Amino acid sequence: MDSQRILFISPQPFFQWRGSPIRVKFNLLALSAAGYHTDLLTLPVGEDVVLPDVDVHRVANPFRVRQVPIGPNMWKLFFDLLLLVQGFRLCRKHRYAVIHGIEEAGVLAVLLARWFKTRSVFEKHSDPASYQKGPLINLLLRLYAGVERWTARRADAVIGTGPGLVDQVKVQCPGVAAFHIPDIPSSTEEATEAEGREVRTQLGIEADEVVILYVGSFAVYQGIEILFDAIQEVLRRAERARFVIIGGSAEQIEARRALLVEKGGDLAGRVSFVGTLDPDRLPAWLLAADLLLSPRISGINTPLKVLDYMKAGRAIVATDTEANRLLLDEDTAAFAPPDADAFAQRLIELVGDREKRERLGAAARRRFEEEYTLDHHQARLSDCYRHVLGEPSAADTTKDPS
Repeated sequence: MDSQRILFISPQPFFQWRGSPIRVKFNLLALSAAGYHTDLLTLPVGEDVVLPDVDVHRVANPFRVRQVPIGPNMWKLFFDLLLLVQGFRLCRKHRYAVIHGIEEAGVLAVLLARWFKTRSVFEKHSDPASYQKGPLINLLLRLYAGVERWTARRADAVIGTGPGLVDQVKVQCPGVAAFHIPDIPSSTEEATEAEGREVRTQLGIEADEVVILYVGSFAVYQGIEILFDAIQEVLRRAERARFVIIGGSAEQIEARRALLVEKGGDLAGRVSFVGTLDPDRLPAWLLAADLLLSPRISGINTPLKVLDYMKAGRAIVATDTEANRLLLDEDTAAFAPPDADAFAQRLIELVGDREKRERLGAAARRRFEEEYTLDHHQARLSDCYRHVLGEPSAADTTKDPS
C-alpha cells in the first residue's frame, strides 16, 4: 500500500464555479500541502486545472454531455456508474491509503475501500431531506438519505461542512468518527480598495451611492423571491441604493430584468446584472459593495458566499435561518425574518447607517481571519486523515514527551 496516495472521487463537474467543486479544489490543495499524491476521479465536464501532486482522471462521455444538473437525475446516475467502474480500475492499479468520496460518491468510496481492504472517507455537503421539490424528487431524496446513512455507518470517517450535518451523522450513526471541516471562501485572492473603486467606476456608481450586492444562483432555496421582491421596495424608498446581482443564467437574468421593468419601470435601471464571475475576480466586486446579501430560506449546509462576504469585510444582511446562523451572529451580520418586507426594511435601515455597516464588516473580517482561512482548512483535513490512518493528531505531536 502507498501510504501517501489518495483516490478522491468527486461526482460534480470539475472545475466549475459552484460550492462543491470549489471545496474539492481546496481539499486537493490541502492534501498536497500535507504530502499526499492524489488521483482525482471526476466527471468529463468542467475546466481543466493544474494542481500540485494531483492527477485528474475523467470518466468517458459517450453522449457528449456538456452540463450535469444539480440534484437527482439520470445523467448523474449514469456517470456514477462510470465512476465506480473507473474507480475499480484505478484501485487495481494503485494501492491507495484512503479513498475519499464526495456526496453520493461516498458510497462508491466505501464499496471500493471494502473490496480493496483500505480506508474510506465520506464527505457530506448537504442534507437531502431539507430540500423540498416535486413529489418524485422528494421520494428520490428520501431514498438517497437512506443510502447516506448506510455509507456513514461504514466509512472510517465522515466529514460534514456544517455543524448541523455533523450532528445529524452523530445522531443517525452513533460511534462514527464525524469531523466538522467548514468551508472557506471561494478565492484566496485579496482585492485592494483601488480594485473595488475600479468596479464601481465600471458600473457608473456615484461616490455617495450605497451598493447592495447579491452573489449566488437563482434557485428557490437561495431566497431569490425574497430578494427580488425586496429590491422593488428598497429602490422606491432609498434613493441612494443600487443593486448588483452576480449569478444566474442568461435566460434567468433576462426574465428577472423583464419583471423589474414591468413592476418598477425606471427603477430597473438601478439594478445591474453581472452574470457569473470567476472566483478570483469576485473579491474586487465584493469590495466595491457596501451591503452583501444572503436571503437563503432553507438548507442546513453552509452558504459558501457568506464566507466570501466575511473575507471582504463588508456588512452582511441575512435572513434569520439555520443555514445563515451556521456562520453569522449579531456581531457579524444584520438579520431579518425570511420575508420580503422585513428584509427590505433592514436594508433601508443600513443604507442610512454607515457606522453600523463598517462595524459589522470589520467584525465579519476578524471572524474570517480567526477561523476560515486556507491554513485552518488544511489543519482540519490533516487531523481527519491522521485519525483515519491511525496516526497521532497534530495536538498530540506537539505535546511535551516528558
